[in-house]
Amino acid sequence: MATLPEVIGFDTDIVIASQPSYTWIINRNTMQVSGMDKGLEAVRQAVEIMLYTERFKWQIYSTNFGSEVDTLVGDDYAYIISELPRMVTEALSVDSRVVSVEEWSFERAGTSLSVSFTVHTVFGDLAEVITI
Repeated sequence: MATLPEVIGFDTDIVIASQPSYTWIINRNTMQVSGMDKGLEAVRQAVEIMLYTERFKWQIYSTNFGSEVDTLVGDDYAYIISELPRMVTEALSVDSRVVSVEEWSFERAGTSLSVSFTVHTVFGDLAEVITI
């Protein structure tokens, strides 16, 4: 019995297969795990987690995971609307299921800013809203 793996030649075809995106789904009303899902609902939850997780703060996540949106709090309105699309797009680009982030809309109400955008995924579109 051989102890080393057999050599794969250069003429061997390598097939890259995508894995299903199953994830535990959290019921937001009861804050309990309510089963597993895949597809659009799994991406929706992943997008929320990526946007609301502060980048570089949690050791459990790699330095590529999360967003830096929290750094914009208190900045000038013009600066926020110029940087926020870049930051959100960069945060979501680590997920291969996200195709693009478009259709930005900014609504200012007193000292808060409500931002809506559409996340185009391989499973469909997600309408997202964040408040700064």
